[in-house]
Order: sequence, then structure tokens, then C-alpha cells
Amino acid sequence: MSMDASPERAAAHMDGIYRYQRFIYDATRRYYLLGRDRLLADLHVPHAGSVLEVGCGTARNLIKAARLHPHARLYGLDVSEEMLRTARGKIARAGLQTRVTVAAADATAFSANDLFARPDFDRVFISYALSMIPPWREAVIRATQSTAPNGTLHIVDFGNFAGYPHWMRRAQLNWLSRFSVTPIPHLEDQLTEIAGDIGFTASSQRLYGGYAVALTLKRA
Repeated sequence: MSMDASPERAAAHMDGIYRYQRFIYDATRRYYLLGRDRLLADLHVPHAGSVLEVGCGTARNLIKAARLHPHARLYGLDVSEEMLRTARGKIARAGLQTRVTVAAADATAFSANDLFARPDFDRVFISYALSMIPPWREAVIRATQSTAPNGTLHIVDFGNFAGYPHWMRRAQLNWLSRFSVTPIPHLEDQLTEIAGDIGFTASSQRLYGGYAVALTLKRA
């Protein structure tokens, strides 16, 4: 995740947020980061395939994906070393050190080769990270560059809450802002346009009355 054009400042910002939150992150986020498990179930990773999560946080998603796809190798990156401290501990306790690897990197400026000694991945996914990255377009472009020729990029994030009463929508947005989360207006439309510009196709689906949006990007 990145909060600034400078990876160093982004890392410091995220570490400040998660230095203590990381201990309760998974227990609290389960109630409002909706659609994550649906994304993991829809990855359809090929046998002995590879998976990258951009903005992996505590490795909650990577561990679930590893259990869903027992023949896959999984990788994750996050700008926050504090979150990665929790991630590495969870991976070790799950006995998945040989299959799940995480590294510190900024979502907008990482090299898969430098981090993991591989050029691309069969599946790449971003779960509720784009809304914490002001230069989120750069993160999407970088993720597509790390997607294998026959691979797919999967994204789930907050929608526009269009199906909710105005007061509830406003309260939700105000609450999210306390955690440096800013839902991206018309995310599915913007991602469809970006996909077309870089030779990808995009399919999208609104979830839970506009609470979230799920997208899949694939090379055209």
C-alpha cells in the first residue's frame, strides 16, 4: 500500500497505522471487508501455478488461498513491515513457509524479479488495497505487468454504496476515512477504461448493493 509518491513515506505512514492494529486486524476486518473469500474461490489457479497478492497485510488471504490451492506457490508484498511481521508469524504457524513468501515493497514500484526471482504470476489479486493507495492507477498497471500472458488480475474493493441511504453512505465514508481508506468513485468504469488502454479486458460485478465491487482483468 502506498500513501505517497515516496515509498519510504508510504511505508512510514502505514507502519504508523498498523503498528498496533495488526494485532486485531483480522478479527475486526472480517465484518466489513466483504467479498474477499469469494475472490479467493474464483481464482481457479492452475496446477502448480503461482499467485501474487499486492498489499498482502497479515497474510490472511494468502494462507486461505494456499489451503484452497494446495499445489500452488504463493507470494505477497506489502509496504508495511509491521504488517509483514504479523504475516510471517502467521505463515510459520500455519506451516506454509515453503509455499508462501512475503516481501516488503511499494505496490506502485515493485519488481517481481527482484523480490521473488520470477517475472510474472498466473494469478494476481488486490483485496481492499486500492482504496488506500492514492496513486492507485500505478498500482494496477504494475499488477498487470506482473500478470502472466494467460493469467488474470482479480480486484475487490469498496464500491459507491449506491444502494444505501444517504446518511448511511456518508457515515460509512467518514468512518473509513479514519483508516486512510478512500473508496474510488466509479471504480469499475475507471478500471475498464484502464484495461482497454493497456490491452486487457475487464469484467465487473457489484456486490451487496454496491458495498463492494469485484473485477477481473485479462489480456485481450
